[in-house]
Amino acid sequence: MSTTAPALDVRGLRFAYPDGHVALRGVDLTVAHGARVALLGPNGAGKTTLVLHLNGILTGVEGTVRVGGLTVGPDRAVLAEIRRRVGIVFQDPDDQLFLSTVAEDVAFGPANLGLRGAALVARVDEALAAVGMAGHRDRAPHHLSFGQRRRVAVATVLAMHPQVLVLDEPSSNLDPASRRELAEILRGLPVTVLMVTHDLPYALELCERSVILDDGRIVADGPTPLLLADGEVLARHRLELPYGFSPRP
Repeated sequence: MSTTAPALDVRGLRFAYPDGHVALRGVDLTVAHGARVALLGPNGAGKTTLVLHLNGILTGVEGTVRVGGLTVGPDRAVLAEIRRRVGIVFQDPDDQLFLSTVAEDVAFGPANLGLRGAALVARVDEALAAVGMAGHRDRAPHHLSFGQRRRVAVATVLAMHPQVLVLDEPSSNLDPASRRELAEILRGLPVTVLMVTHDLPYALELCERSVILDDGRIVADGPTPLLLADGEVLARHRLELPYGFSPRP
């Protein structure tokens, strides 16, 4: 693997669902190591479809997806490594939390990689500490608040030591304090971040670059403050800033 390969490199990606709906129409996207990129766009633009290609959950009919130089494809060993490198945190934390305790949920992925004993305990402790949930390791996930469950869902992915963290609408359904706490956590993580969001102020706060996907195509790509200051581009692609909010300092 080349050490100069980008964290993510998508080339000419096209995908159609079995009903014939074309969701991606030749997407090109490169994300450098350590970058923080917001993926914006209206509902139905293809954002989730694109994300599901990044670790091989879906496979395009045309084009390539590379993660740190590894190509997503049918090779099971390569695909397993890609899925370790690309961690996806879904919008609903209950999609990722299904065991009796927080610690068991966080340990699930590393245990499947073969980690055992003290090494597994240390990995769980590290991930929970990173999201400020170390004191909740023995609690049942369904007894936690929604914001706490989202943080634990992030910890389940961090426990795999990913290189790329993909977040699907991370600020949705969070109260203001939980939203701020999660932002502080995400800002401190030493990973590449791709954040799918409709929350444009959150994109501005956390991502230096934004990409707009609409109708299966990348239609804009640039520094987040500049994109969000372009009212014509936002309106054309059904994106709206909160009333009274200005992206300009």
